[in-house]
Amino acid sequence: MFASPESFAPPKGAYTLLPFRFADLGGRRVLVNEAGEHYLTGREDFRLLVEHRLSTGSSTYFDLKAKHFLTDTGETLPVQLLALKYRTKRSFLAGFTKLHIFVVTLRCDHSCKYCQVSRVSVDRSKFDMTRETALLALDAVFRSPSPALKIEFQGGEPLLNFDLIRFVIEEAERRNVIEGRDLRFVLTSNLAFISDEILTFLDEHRVLVSTSLDGPGFIHNANRPRPGGDAYERTIDGIRRSREVLGHDSVAAIMTTSRLSLDYPREIVDEYVAQGFASIFLRPLSPYGFAARTHKRTGYEVERFLEFYRQALDYIIELNRQGTRIVESYSQLLLTKILTPFPTGYVDLQSPSGAGIGAVVYNYNGGVFASDEARILAEMGDPAFLLGSLQTNTYEEMFGGPVLRSLVEASIVESIPQCSECAFQAYCGADPVENYATQGTLLGHRPTSSFCRRNMERIKHLLSLYNDGDDFTRRLCWSWVQRAPVDELLPVVPP
Repeated sequence: MFASPESFAPPKGAYTLLPFRFADLGGRRVLVNEAGEHYLTGREDFRLLVEHRLSTGSSTYFDLKAKHFLTDTGETLPVQLLALKYRTKRSFLAGFTKLHIFVVTLRCDHSCKYCQVSRVSVDRSKFDMTRETALLALDAVFRSPSPALKIEFQGGEPLLNFDLIRFVIEEAERRNVIEGRDLRFVLTSNLAFISDEILTFLDEHRVLVSTSLDGPGFIHNANRPRPGGDAYERTIDGIRRSREVLGHDSVAAIMTTSRLSLDYPREIVDEYVAQGFASIFLRPLSPYGFAARTHKRTGYEVERFLEFYRQALDYIIELNRQGTRIVESYSQLLLTKILTPFPTGYVDLQSPSGAGIGAVVYNYNGGVFASDEARILAEMGDPAFLLGSLQTNTYEEMFGGPVLRSLVEASIVESIPQCSECAFQAYCGADPVENYATQGTLLGHRPTSSFCRRNMERIKHLLSLYNDGDDFTRRLCWSWVQRAPVDELLPVVPP
């Protein structure tokens, strides 16, 4: 015989627990609710909490109540406030696809050891996107309901097909006179072929530039060989020239952590500081393209990357303490999710994943993919994540078809085995394409997932830094989230 529902109701005047998950963190319990708010407590207080015996006059009780881990009223307001934060965290879903990546050519002059792109030699123009294909891609871009659209040009080396870039930008702007979207452009280039003519055009159309900088010359040139062995020199010169015309903040850089990089975390950070960058993105190798084929020679274990990340981050904090302002961009994304209810827009840290619904890739030949990684898998012979073709499929078939639906379904962390119970669910995301590439299934297997381990350990590290660090460390975390100088922030009370 079952007890009546009344038997399970809390005593009059007692509190009710609101949904949260928990995990061990340095001998304590870290509690995280549906909106991502967290709280650290000792094991005894945690036991009292879940047994509904926590003192209603204690500071722990009031903190947990303020952060919506419990409620002691019969009113719906606490739940409504929690729901508001939850909706805010999912606001990235509004508007659908915002980032549209044009792969304008597969040609490239570099032979990067870790490259995930299936590149071809610079003379093979048959691997260039045509104007006809570009026009079809623009049709798809403006079918997106998003009020903000970003078109990013990638390759290969996109400057090898700059005439098409010029055509796409001018045609997109012509269409946007009627559309009235917030339209922006980004060029991702190694800058080896930058010229005054190109820079003038980019400046006139307010195009942002993103390039690769792996660190000091000996690392960059080793990672990114090209004829003449001067990849680093050309990149640094391209950064300088681009800044002179476009403005300092219109040029960004990203690094990829190779096996060689692992021994030089400080030197890599110092190179970014020396080149005047205010941020650095510590990015691991990707298991695609040439990077997958050469993994035995160029790859490394997840723990080696995490060690590199921790050393680099400690050094970045040290530099900030000394007055040199520099941000680690991935930590900034995670801290935004840990400390605020706001989304980041970063595809891999969303639930469902932003692949296809946040960003989409138009290949040079008209193939449409939910992510660049999905495109690379197709170049490697597995078109499992081909959404369709610009030449033969309608917008509805590509963006409402079974491939994209399966990716969305497989990247909702609230329903993925183990993710559904993970305390850090609100901070993380899922990458079904990487799961498929490395483990053979869209859902993957969390205990052996490199994606899961990288994110979980970085999240734990940041939680410990914030909660156990001194006042400067906490203010620095908030300064990265608020994008404000650390010395302008008031002291932060320990959580």
